[in-house]
Amino acid sequence: MKVHPTHISKVKGVLNARLLRDITSYIEDARSRAAVSVNEILTLRNWLIGDRIQKEFLKKRRAEYGEQIVATLSQQLTEAYGSGFTRDSLFRMIQFAKHFHQKDIVVTLSRQLSWSHFVELVALEDNLKREFYTELCRGERWSVRTLRQKMDGLLYERTGISRKPASLAKKELALLRTDMKMSPDLVFRDPYFLDFLGLKNSYSEKDLETAILHDIENFILEFGKDFAFVARQKRITIDHVDYYIDLLFYHRGMKRLVAIDIKLGKFQAADKGQMELYLRWLDRYERRIGEKNPLGLILCADKSDEHIQLLQLERSGIRVAQYLTVLPPKKILMQKLHDAIHMAQERYNYRQLPKGINIVNGNKQS
Repeated sequence: MKVHPTHISKVKGVLNARLLRDITSYIEDARSRAAVSVNEILTLRNWLIGDRIQKEFLKKRRAEYGEQIVATLSQQLTEAYGSGFTRDSLFRMIQFAKHFHQKDIVVTLSRQLSWSHFVELVALEDNLKREFYTELCRGERWSVRTLRQKMDGLLYERTGISRKPASLAKKELALLRTDMKMSPDLVFRDPYFLDFLGLKNSYSEKDLETAILHDIENFILEFGKDFAFVARQKRITIDHVDYYIDLLFYHRGMKRLVAIDIKLGKFQAADKGQMELYLRWLDRYERRIGEKNPLGLILCADKSDEHIQLLQLERSGIRVAQYLTVLPPKKILMQKLHDAIHMAQERYNYRQLPKGINIVNGNKQS
């Protein structure tokens, strides 16, 4: 039987396409694994250099000696190996070994984070803040650019964990590191930055919802990658009365549904009852086996901290957060966040006092 030349040509084309596709995948896979291996080796090398120099510092305990030895080493290493061993680079390696002092942890992290990630992280002086960004960067697989954006956007200062005592915050970060358990204080922020929506002057709740859905990628980036969109204007019916949940998400890390209610004005006490109704309905009719109780997030243009404290919203699984469609100057925002953190930590310390003891002008009184 004679095979037509056109048929042979088509078969060759299919074979060539498959062959090329398979070989390309092998090459790309090898490149990817090689890049990971190179990063692991580079990161560990930098840690070993920093650790060794740091031990030399401890022998002499003199700052001028440290400066002298780093300058000499930089010159010698640059002459022998070229770029990558400047004075600043060596001091960065020393900081790396100082802040990440356990070699086994460095080995583990180097499989997930690049040296460029570590360069950003070692610049943070606050240990808790550094640990926070390290764990979230690793868990959510942020790029270096995303890590910089999160740090520049004051993510740590906007999460509930920054408002807790260091001992409790460390416990939550340890659970994230060992069991990948995300607590609500690691997930929710206050305030939320919605400036990317481009909303100006007056707008309605519907406008805000629509803008969020049109730019869902940036919305998820601000809220966290574990959020998955479920529904908009989710209708629920209770005693033949229809209610509508503005936005419904599912958080994979927490294994919870998250109902979001958007308010254009200031948070009102009545908003609590409405959200409680949504959460009880979701818990009864939507929660699946293996999932935890749904949580609620009320996004509002403004809020009263005293209202929120007195209503004890967190006991009902409700969070209230302000959203900003136009960001204030960073200096002003940082001051507001630091004030909020200080006040939250003071409230926690006050709650730990024995009953009958009050604080007056900084002094304990019975």
